[in-house]
Amino acid sequence: MDFSQYSGFLLFMFIFTIGFWLMIFALTFVVPYWLVGSWMERFKEYRAKKKQDKVKTVEEDIL
Repeated sequence: MDFSQYSGFLLFMFIFTIGFWLMIFALTFVVPYWLVGSWMERFKEYRAKKKQDKVKTVEEDIL
């Protein structure tokens, strides 16, 4: 194996390992962060709608 083959192999392994660790990072941090954030936003919207419906019901009872 001469130097050009060796350097090509090292470059391939470098790119492969970067992709591997990037995938591990995405699956362990980015995806759960995205899912929890979207769940919290949906829950906030649900609470706001529920509070708005409760206020609307109280206003109708007063009238």
